[in-house]
Amino acid sequence: MKVLLVITGLGMGGAEHVVANLADELVNRDHEVKVAYMTGPKLVLPKSKKIEVVSLEMNSYTDTLSSYLQLRKLINSFNPDVVHSHMFHANIFTRLLRISVNIPKLISTAHNTNEGGKTRMLAYRITDKLTDISTNVSSEAVSEFIRKGAVKTGRMVNVTNGIDIRKFSFDRNARGNIRAELSVNNEKVLLAVGRLDTQKDYPNLINAVHFLSKNRKDFKLFIAGDGPLKDDLKQRIDELNLTDVIQFLGIRRDIPSLMSAADVFVLSSAWEGFGLVVAEAMACERLVVATDCGGVKEVIGETNFLVPPKNCQALANALERALELSVNERLELGIKARQRVIQHYSLGGAIKKWLYLYSASTRDLEELMLNS
Repeated sequence: MKVLLVITGLGMGGAEHVVANLADELVNRDHEVKVAYMTGPKLVLPKSKKIEVVSLEMNSYTDTLSSYLQLRKLINSFNPDVVHSHMFHANIFTRLLRISVNIPKLISTAHNTNEGGKTRMLAYRITDKLTDISTNVSSEAVSEFIRKGAVKTGRMVNVTNGIDIRKFSFDRNARGNIRAELSVNNEKVLLAVGRLDTQKDYPNLINAVHFLSKNRKDFKLFIAGDGPLKDDLKQRIDELNLTDVIQFLGIRRDIPSLMSAADVFVLSSAWEGFGLVVAEAMACERLVVATDCGGVKEVIGETNFLVPPKNCQALANALERALELSVNERLELGIKARQRVIQHYSLGGAIKKWLYLYSASTRDLEELMLNS
């Protein structure tokens, strides 16, 4: 089977990692795969050298026509059995492309409960008939798209992200090495991973740490990621005198090792679709404290701590409870968390679902949507 994956960009984000992993796993199963991305730097790439990664060079809206023609040419030459698009711009772009080029099957995947305002939701609704089926990464994300009018009931189904449990697993040696690198002695380590933008709501986390630091001095928070709010966040940390407590690590490519080094993983997001990093941390047997946003509740089950979004006091209280647990209690919960990921969110399970959608007949898809 020939599969063309189209994504808005290949920056450091959850959707980008999902697409890279999907491409690699499809190639491992002897499918032919190409990846096209619309804009930005290519920071997250498939590992396989068999996968051609094509830039559509859409650096501004003036490039729209040339990018459209370039993707059209790629589809005509590659002749894919399936075009699978990811994220808002790529989803709309490939749907409109279908007007002028033959695409045997088009699947559109959103990766969040929030992919923009009313205009974007209207664009999804107007172009919905141009795709064979739409998916999102959690049941709550699907419900939110229906509520916003982006799709009709039954036109979008839930296909959860898959975690590479071979890559994301606890590594005792990595734990020791990273903690030495970060100059951690006996302190307990909190870790957050994600782009420094509005969605991740790091001010919420910083304020929670401020409350937490009033009662205890035995922890440090490390934040891996970069983004447009970095300077604002640093200023807030300075204002609260937390420079000795919170440290930014920038973009890291050793996230599994960082997770192994942590005692507690924390997600402070205002909204999420799935919460990929939460599942990754759970696969590394880490205790998780997260906000109840998007599909995060579906991911963590009863193995971790869940608090309301935008409530820094509740977040601080949950972090306090997590840090008060004994080492054995944290280890026991971490083992249960990994078992949950293996059971429900393994990469192999996700690939099985995608291959079903890729090969399903129109009638099978209609029945799937009818029963969703």
